[in-house]
Amino acid sequence: MEILAGNELTSGTAVYLDRHGNWGESLQAARMFGKDEAEARDGAIAASKATGRIVGIEIEEVEDLNGHLIPKRMRERIRAAGPTTIAWNGKTFGRQHLDEDGHVSI
Repeated sequence: MEILAGNELTSGTAVYLDRHGNWGESLQAARMFGKDEAEARDGAIAASKATGRIVGIEIEEVEDLNGHLIPKRMRERIRAAGPTTIAWNGKTFGRQHLDEDGHVSI
């Protein structure tokens, strides 16, 4: 199965296309596309790119383990969970959220 992942432009957060055609932070709410749904998947990519709000859209392979989506690539597992850095100068960093700080991470 495949899902669509990207980054929301204004916050930089990792987002996933859900079953209703909206982009949100929950990997578990992501719409899964089967191999026979390439046309629908590609249409969703084109429509999302046209808005200019979601960048870096990628097709990610996932496994459904007991109703829980697990990305096959470690990179996407990290993006879904947040930074791997525990703390820096006593400050703990968490996952960015939509429109949380109004800028794009670099």
